[in-house]
Amino acid sequence: MPRKSAANPEDNEIKEIESIQDNKNDEIENLNRLLAAVLNYLSDDEVEVIDIEYLLENTEGLREWWNQYRERNRKKIEEEITKALGDLSIEELENLREKIKGNEKE
Repeated sequence: MPRKSAANPEDNEIKEIESIQDNKNDEIENLNRLLAAVLNYLSDDEVEVIDIEYLLENTEGLREWWNQYRERNRKKIEEEITKALGDLSIEELENLREKIKGNEKE
């Protein structure tokens, strides 16, 4: 009885690469769809006031994409702030803290 040959590692790598490419193509198609929906809304002559909440509610997947985008951006900003604060002396940090407290009272 013939035995099955072991799976070729190169075949597995090719399948994995194809899967990644398919996922990227799906993501590109989704982003194109979201962009088209937003541009259609913005170019509608009947729209007098742009309503972002309307866009987020009525464009499938847009709110989820926006939340993910904001989260990625928040993390990037936090990293930049942490890096910048690391270069400040204790005295500079205390002065910054006092300025922030003063702005909160206004």
